[in-house]
Amino acid sequence: MVALVIVALGMMAVNGQLNRYVVAAAFVETKTLASWIATNEITTLSVGNQWPGVGSHEEDVEFAGRQWRCRIVVSETDVTNLHRVDVSVVLVDDPERVLHKVSGLVEPPAPAGFLPLQWSAPPVGDGSTQDTPGFGSPPSGRGGAASGGQPTGRDAPAVGGRSTGGGSTGSGGRARGGGG
Repeated sequence: MVALVIVALGMMAVNGQLNRYVVAAAFVETKTLASWIATNEITTLSVGNQWPGVGSHEEDVEFAGRQWRCRIVVSETDVTNLHRVDVSVVLVDDPERVLHKVSGLVEPPAPAGFLPLQWSAPPVGDGSTQDTPGFGSPPSGRGGAASGGQPTGRDAPAVGGRSTGGGSTGSGGRARGGGG
């Protein structure tokens, strides 16, 4: 009889832990879906053909078999041609409980006829990296260690175990044009 009581108490503990796990997994799923919805809303605004006006509005979204409500607030920033977008996501059934909030910055859409920049260089020579400037041999007329001149840029010796060359733009290697 004592063994039966011990087994029953153990099963109650296991049942309680499984219940907590299921509740936590459902909450994580809901938070993940809400974050996707919020990010999708900001992405939709940033790639749209019209710049979102300053103000707030709500949108109802059906996603993953559930009804969601997005509260979108667009506000001005100190930077010209840049708006801040705050998106809060709630379930329609529980509108007081914000599940996820994301903020982002949106710039105006590109003007009609604007062609995006080419980020990849066209192939040079036989396509090997030895023929591509910056990959083993410097462009003609620039000298560098590979052509017998003084080392410069990427060819410079490392200082303290780190490379000193590379010519960074200061923005992660990616430059953007201004709107206006």
